[in-house]
Amino acid sequence: MDLGFTTIFWRDMIRFVRFRTLLVASLLQPALWLAFFGIAMSSNFDRLTAGIPVPAGVHVVGYLTFMGAGIIAMTTLFTSLFGGITILFDKNWGLMREILASPMNRNHIIFGIGLSGVAKSFIQAIIIMVFGVLIGAAFFAGDTPVQVIISVLGILAFVGMFALGFLFLSAAIAISMESPEGLQGVITLMTMPIFFASNALYPIDSFPEFLKILSIYNPMTLLITGIRYFAIGPDFVAIGKHYVFTQADVLISFLGLTVFTVIMFLLAYWRFKNAVVT
Repeated sequence: MDLGFTTIFWRDMIRFVRFRTLLVASLLQPALWLAFFGIAMSSNFDRLTAGIPVPAGVHVVGYLTFMGAGIIAMTTLFTSLFGGITILFDKNWGLMREILASPMNRNHIIFGIGLSGVAKSFIQAIIIMVFGVLIGAAFFAGDTPVQVIISVLGILAFVGMFALGFLFLSAAIAISMESPEGLQGVITLMTMPIFFASNALYPIDSFPEFLKILSIYNPMTLLITGIRYFAIGPDFVAIGKHYVFTQADVLISFLGLTVFTVIMFLLAYWRFKNAVVT
């Protein structure tokens, strides 16, 4: 069995660990988002929605808990989309030319970058969950240790599939571009619409109809559905809205992410197959 992709994977992970500034910043950023933005926003939203009636028997979660799932998704999105910048640096430094000229299958480059990005996303997601619980987010409230483990694995499955899809997209863009500034511009242009046209920070019920349709099929909305199901539960009230997630909803969301990831892999495969690096 050809395991050439492990070379790409380990090389990227070693670089991630050795660049201390990048390592510390990527691990602290999600915690700081949750601490400052989450706590500040939760104090306001919880006060504004305090008087809204709650259905009998349904537990209420604070905004910090609600948006904690959005912070996990946001961090995964940013990490994944910027994952392709490694490919662009390799192009500019001449290393990608050597890799493409080697006997290694070009798919292994895509899978290696994808797996390293997924590993980074796992680390960040776990940090956010642990830090969120420490500052008051009601993740896994009332769950037994076994249920917590199952829920964490469920969240990581969603995070991994989502991260792979956007890493493949980032790789396809990076192999097609020549400058880091151009790649950063394209990624920045994509990031904000994907993030804000989702249910990361607020319900999407009040969106205009066309935007609501985009939000429903937004991969980030599918990811957050899975995270909230496992981290908060299938039935809860947050910021005045009653959320109910069935197992079918979660399965459909995961299948949607799977389809998205497959499409992005085919795009990346097509771009790498036709890539010419001088």
